[in-house]
Amino acid sequence: MKAIQIDRYGGPEVLIRRDLPIPAPGPGDVLIRLAHAGINFMDIHTRQGKYAGSVTYPVRLPTTLGVEGAGEIAALGAGVDGFALGDRVAYCLHWGSYAEYAAVPAWQVVPVPGDVPLDLAAASMFHGLTAHYLAHDVGRLGPGVTCLVHAASGGIGQLLVQIASSLGATVFATTSTAAKAEIARARGATEAMLYADGGFADAVRDRTDGSGVDVVFDPIGRPTLRDSFRATRKRGLVVSFGTVGAAVTDLNPIELGEAGSLFLTRPRLADHLPDAATIRRRAADIFSGLASGSLSIGIAGRYRLDGVEEAHEALEERRMVGKPVLDLL
Repeated sequence: MKAIQIDRYGGPEVLIRRDLPIPAPGPGDVLIRLAHAGINFMDIHTRQGKYAGSVTYPVRLPTTLGVEGAGEIAALGAGVDGFALGDRVAYCLHWGSYAEYAAVPAWQVVPVPGDVPLDLAAASMFHGLTAHYLAHDVGRLGPGVTCLVHAASGGIGQLLVQIASSLGATVFATTSTAAKAEIARARGATEAMLYADGGFADAVRDRTDGSGVDVVFDPIGRPTLRDSFRATRKRGLVVSFGTVGAAVTDLNPIELGEAGSLFLTRPRLADHLPDAATIRRRAADIFSGLASGSLSIGIAGRYRLDGVEEAHEALEERRMVGKPVLDLL
């Protein structure tokens, strides 16, 4: 099978195209013939070595990139129940989806309903399940709650705005350009503004009678985090769930006290997908929204395995609006 691997960390130049044997599913695994794979910042961070020392997401070189995919079951490992050959399935948080086949632990795999196309299933697992736990479990959004979603035109951002709005929360959003702000408004944001220069904090306070929002969702990091503190009400919550703009390495906890006794958390998806039942529950909610039209995911670009470098470069340069996918069939 064809696959994209890395055996060292670096830029797009370290991506290697290889012909590999089709993996055999071990006990408890299913072998999936992949139709599509999502392309995520996590893939870029994996390539760059940011997970080299991670306990939550351990990476061992060489590795096949890609942490989410969708396709059909091609073989079952020993002891697997509840799946059959040909079942349409999807998964996330298991490396190896930049390939034509992947062997995945069955507990991480979910069935894809017939009314959800496989490309949308592949595009929605990582981002959809992330937005789901952020809105429901971390932010605890609902009527009367105000929140600010940064990077609201991105894959997670668009879904988070939609879910937050559906739960009855008031959603403010930031983006990097005026055109992207229009996308955030179309997804349900009450108001969208640019995050450059930190002016969003003043704007949010103006629109909340000086108090700030209850929850800020910040995947950007250094360019926005301290201004996110300014945009948050006293004893409010700041959720730092990514650092696509650069990591904050000099934060003194006293800053949280000075900003209003804030709570700061850095959650990870793996800790909110502890078992098969939780994964299926979250995925079912996302798939139901896609099927009914209450959730929408824009495919930002389609790539083949020989175009992965281009996809990574576009994602790193933030030229993507929505979610890029690999077409593998």
